[in-house]
Amino acid sequence: MSEQDPGSPHHANRAFYDRIAHSYDALADSNEHRAREAGQAALALQPGEKVLEIGFGTGNSLIQLAEAVGETGSAHGIDISSGMRDVTQKKLEERGLTDRVSLELGDARQLPYDDNSFDAVFTSMTLELFPLEDIPLVLADVRRVLRSGGRFGVVSMATVHEGEHDSMLESAYKWFHRHFPHIVDCQPIDVEKFVQEAGFQVDQVVNMEIWTMPVRAVIGVNP
Repeated sequence: MSEQDPGSPHHANRAFYDRIAHSYDALADSNEHRAREAGQAALALQPGEKVLEIGFGTGNSLIQLAEAVGETGSAHGIDISSGMRDVTQKKLEERGLTDRVSLELGDARQLPYDDNSFDAVFTSMTLELFPLEDIPLVLADVRRVLRSGGRFGVVSMATVHEGEHDSMLESAYKWFHRHFPHIVDCQPIDVEKFVQEAGFQVDQVVNMEIWTMPVRAVIGVNP
């Protein structure tokens, strides 16, 4: 199926996030914000930098990224959902940040940006939404748009470390994802392994939990 096909997974994901855009902060961000803010802190943006967020959702991270790079920097965001974009645009207007933030609708597997465009790329609770076979495609395009020495920060639901056991909640979550992916659309992934295999040099790893499920922030540097 093509992405434009109404029956495609990409189309279904976009429609789902369009529907929940105005309630997403109450549904998910109340639990996720500490993890994404830890990832942002590890990314250590500086004034004047140019940053991209993949899967900006309702814009909470993008606002903080724009504030971190200041008036001399710029922030760019890409998402598949027009509903999320509309919510984010309203927040940017309320905070007077539209002059330093640019929003795009598009697919992270084919980023609509030039090579070597960004000092940093950030994504939170988004990478694990992709089919496992597509994650390397996303990360390859992240490397393409990052400048040499640029940083990639990813926050994701994570698999447990070797020798550890899943919590009951994580086991249940994986089961529901396998059997009902249209309801539970994301899955825990080995974040650090994906980042390393994409060719990044892992600089930092921050381990966290949300409701007993591991969450990991990884900062990779583009050689």
